[in-house]
Amino acid sequence: MKKYKIGIVGATGAVGQEIINLLEKREFPVSEARLLASSRSAGREIQACGNLEVVSETTPDSFKGLDIAIFSAGSQNTEIFANSASKNGCVVIDNSSAFRMNENVPLVIPEINGDELESHRGIISNPNCSTAVALMSLFPLHKRFGLKRFFASTYQAVSGAGAEGVAELDEQVKEKFSGQGRGPNDDPVFQHQIAFNLIPHIDSFREDGYTKEELKMRNETRKILKNPSIQVSCTCVRVPVYRAHSISINAEFDSPVNVPDARTVLENFEGVELWDLPNALRYPMPINYSEKEVCGVGRLRLDHGFKNGLALWAVGDQLWKGAALNAVQIAEELIKRKCLKNL
Repeated sequence: MKKYKIGIVGATGAVGQEIINLLEKREFPVSEARLLASSRSAGREIQACGNLEVVSETTPDSFKGLDIAIFSAGSQNTEIFANSASKNGCVVIDNSSAFRMNENVPLVIPEINGDELESHRGIISNPNCSTAVALMSLFPLHKRFGLKRFFASTYQAVSGAGAEGVAELDEQVKEKFSGQGRGPNDDPVFQHQIAFNLIPHIDSFREDGYTKEELKMRNETRKILKNPSIQVSCTCVRVPVYRAHSISINAEFDSPVNVPDARTVLENFEGVELWDLPNALRYPMPINYSEKEVCGVGRLRLDHGFKNGLALWAVGDQLWKGAALNAVQIAEELIKRKCLKNL
């Protein structure tokens, strides 16, 4: 089996660490794992793909000889280094928002639109974490009934804000129960206390009252489904949960819907697990879907607010399907479809 040289930009971050973990877990054929990060992290040693690797500072020359580079270091670093990587013959898979709405860059969830990879020009974007989880449940229903519009309320875990978000929740919980926390943080991750609280604010507000995070759900859904007419309204909420995002979805479809057919299409869709026995207290929860490759769907029912409506609850690990796993799956699909530039 041919093996590939993989670069991981942001290797020391939360998503970068999950990418390393998943490359190993899924037995990705790696001949070299090149770990890249900022100058602050350069020199660290990390176990990756069977070897102890030394982290190097990311520079325009870091990508020479690589087949694939997975970026998880924020939009600014992507904008600085992605084109350099691509020009070196390396296919870039990017977890940031830098290129998501660029018409020349495919925005890909492999189970949904993996065919888009065949026309890539060297850079491929991963969708936002909540978009990925939502569309894993909505796409099979869209294929069957034709998605017209949906309303989504997301309940997003603190790890979506990085390791610092997890640490901040930890400290606030310790402070509350034992008085052993470090006290007020001069540079908090969240706008308000997150422990024992909900914050209806993720990313910056726009003039229309929506946040950038909320508009990602609308814009990315339209691009991935190739349907600019789909209407989307989203509210994003940060919750004191460590890992895995949950989404309440109320969707309207073009065709008449029924629950048995909806259950069937969800049960038969790769990457989705229907976990829907409310009377037996079985429904997806973040605690059940952390470090799980599939997304869970439950609370499936007719929505009485729409003529052809369904209501449902979706849960997925935002560090996996919402970021690292989807990126690794894209790399796998590139190999499967023989559309790496230097094959």
